Amino acid sequence: MAESVDAADSKSADGDIVGVRFPLSAPNHPSKPSGYKTLNYITRPPEIPAEALVPLPSRAAAWWLAIRPKTLSVSVAPVLLGSAVAWSQTHLFAWLPALLALLAAMLIQIGTNLHNDVSDFERGADTPFRLGPPRATAMGWLPPAAVRRGAWIAFGLAFNLGVYLAWHGGWPIVAIGLASLLAGWAYTGGSRPIAYTASGEVFVWLFFGLVAVGGSCYLQTLTVDAAALLAGAMLGLPAAGVITVNNTRDLDTDAVAGKRTLAVFLGRRGGGAVYAAEMLLPFALLPALAALTTKSAWFALPLLLLPAVLAQIKRFRRAAPGPVFNELLARTAGLQFFYSALLSVALLV
Repeated sequence: MAESVDAADSKSADGDIVGVRFPLSAPNHPSKPSGYKTLNYITRPPEIPAEALVPLPSRAAAWWLAIRPKTLSVSVAPVLLGSAVAWSQTHLFAWLPALLALLAAMLIQIGTNLHNDVSDFERGADTPFRLGPPRATAMGWLPPAAVRRGAWIAFGLAFNLGVYLAWHGGWPIVAIGLASLLAGWAYTGGSRPIAYTASGEVFVWLFFGLVAVGGSCYLQTLTVDAAALLAGAMLGLPAAGVITVNNTRDLDTDAVAGKRTLAVFLGRRGGGAVYAAEMLLPFALLPALAALTTKSAWFALPLLLLPAVLAQIKRFRRAAPGPVFNELLARTAGLQFFYSALLSVALLV
């Protein structure tokens, strides 16, 4: 049985209430502690790092943090770009399929995030001492069963939205929807989770790039061409960059937990090279996409982001592992979204 310290009623050295249940030994297998040892601290216990002490959120705030809102734009961006590619070809827009595809994509990502939250805790990969943002299950804010139930509710709602999308788009959309739901579960589920292997970046590039952009375009035109697939490949690269930042930040703890991510295999320097490629290749491929679509000079518009991307790559290479990578992760997701937005404008004008 994993012993733990319940510090939900403790105070930090600054006098703030902190809400964290500290496992003294993270479970390696799913388990449910039968009791908690309560210790009340007037000052911060010296063995607990400062970044592990965070304000106790309300239940609603805990759920909000659990769905990881700062990266949900990663699922919005491909629907936006896929619809823009379709518009550039047909000058038609079906708003209902686009809206439902957007909601379904976000729900699948939310379900994946919640499933990841509880699965990593049960596998011992997440503890209150992780360098990344605090996780609701590991911090004791939400019961594991409730988080798992939330994941399945999100997947179920996405499936229900997919019924209309399947009716509209036919068997290709059925295949995309079922594959996306299965992949969302398999990311941290099963005996060999995708997130615990070196294929995490490929998974994100495929499902948040090729599949999402191509599927969104198909819902508008009922066809997929080379332009939609190239646009998906381009947008999937910075989406994969979000995973590269995450795994580089957690490189040391992932290795201890048995995760064999690409960052664990390549090390910090190799991860930096992969990240640079993920962030720069989308700009290098702009002329190819322009040649396949409108051939407009507006395709230079995404280059406005290039200075920020170069600064981001530099910071990635120089920053010491730690909480700074949480900001890098959020900024990477933001850059991916704005790249999608600017590229969509180039296709629409």
